[in-house]
Amino acid sequence: MAQLIAYFSRADENYFRGALRVISVGNTEIAAKMLQEITGADLFKIEPILSYSKNYNECIAQAQSDQKRDARPELKEYPNSLDQYDTIYLGYPNYWGTMPMPVFTFLEHFDFSGKIIRPFCTHEGSGLGRSESDICRLCPGAKVEKGLAIQGSGVQNAEAAIQRWCGK
Repeated sequence: MAQLIAYFSRADENYFRGALRVISVGNTEIAAKMLQEITGADLFKIEPILSYSKNYNECIAQAQSDQKRDARPELKEYPNSLDQYDTIYLGYPNYWGTMPMPVFTFLEHFDFSGKIIRPFCTHEGSGLGRSESDICRLCPGAKVEKGLAIQGSGVQNAEAAIQRWCGK
């Protein structure tokens, strides 16, 4: 069976070890592409119709508001089906202790019964937060395996950790 890497990532102004910096590719996307090189899995980017602000402080305010409202932002598109995949690698930055709400939208769109979900997240100190338990709650028929937390500011050097996590 095939594998899919579904991920949410945000470029633009981001937080790096106490400072704001503009980046052209989001940290989670960098990790997802490393994972694709290692596994050969298909790649799908989770994108809301209405993107978060390019400004970091506005973005985190929007993300927190979405979380408080338990919002499910509409996505631009979905894979046609997940039937052909037995393993889903799910990537996201840690927003307020869990996944960004567009990832919740993605997870609730499909039935993950019988699938393996392997979460990975980028963060600047908060690790996976409660995202693994949120995935278990949203995907009760799936087997959620131990996730990988990657320091966002060090994502360029994460390939060895990703390989170990994948068992490669």
